[in-house]
Amino acid sequence: MIVGIDEVGRGPVAGPVTIAVVGGIAPKLLRGIRDSKQLSEKQRDAWAKIIRAHSTFVVVSVSAAIVDRIGIAAALRRAVERGLAKFPQKPTLVLLDGSLYAPKEYHQRTIIRGDESEPLIAAASIVAKVHRDRYMTRLHTQHPKYGFPEHKGYGTAAHYRAIKQYGATKQHRKSFLSRVLH
Repeated sequence: MIVGIDEVGRGPVAGPVTIAVVGGIAPKLLRGIRDSKQLSEKQRDAWAKIIRAHSTFVVVSVSAAIVDRIGIAAALRRAVERGLAKFPQKPTLVLLDGSLYAPKEYHQRTIIRGDESEPLIAAASIVAKVHRDRYMTRLHTQHPKYGFPEHKGYGTAAHYRAIKQYGATKQHRKSFLSRVLH
C-alpha cells in the first residue's frame, strides 16, 4: 500500500491545519488529476467524490489553538503522525509533499511540489482542501461577521478589518496576528 500525504491551511490566520492520507486507489482513476490549487472548487468537489469512493483515506486537522501552542511545523508533524496511525494498514511507502515528513518507522519520500507531479499526493491535497474549506464555510454560522466562506481563514484585507473590528475568535491563530492584535 502506497499512500500520498499533503496539507492545507499552513498560511491562514484562522482555522485548523489539515492533512489527508490517501491510498489504495487505482492509478487509472487519477489520470489527469492536478494539485488542488490548480482546480476550481467545482473540479475539486468532483475529484474528491471520486477519491472518496475509490480509495482509503484519512483526514486529520489540528486546531488553531494547538498551532498557537506548538507552532505550525510541530502541528503538521502531529497531523501526519495521527493520520498514519489512523490509516487502516501500515503503508509500504509514504509519499509526502514539500517539507512534510512521516515518523522514522515509515519508508518515505518527500517530494518538492509533489502535489504537482505525484497523483497520490495531488489526491491528498484535494481531499484535505475540500475538507478544510467545508469546515471554514460551516464556521460562518458561528462567526458570520468574518467572511469565512469567502477567504477560508486566509489573511485578506476584509478578514483583517473584521478582526480589528470584532476581535479574534478561538478559531484565529493569535500567533499569526501579532501585527493585527497589538
